[in-house]
Amino acid sequence: MHGQITKFRRDLGVGVIHSEDGRRYRFARTQIQNPNGKLVGYDVDFLVESNRAENIFLMCGSPWTAFGAVSQD
Repeated sequence: MHGQITKFRRDLGVGVIHSEDGRRYRFARTQIQNPNGKLVGYDVDFLVESNRAENIFLMCGSPWTAFGAVSQD
């Protein structure tokens, strides 16, 4: 599912995603697979489990950032 992070409380580590179907889903910072500093305003791709957003990927930068640092050996 696609959406956008509309709220995030850094002190609590929780936020809200407004999805493309108009619903809002809560999430925990630990569900973000490719964290990138400021979160509010980023478009995201995520799964819904028990009415909560999980396996969240920020849709920014290179797609390779989702896989972590790449060695240049």
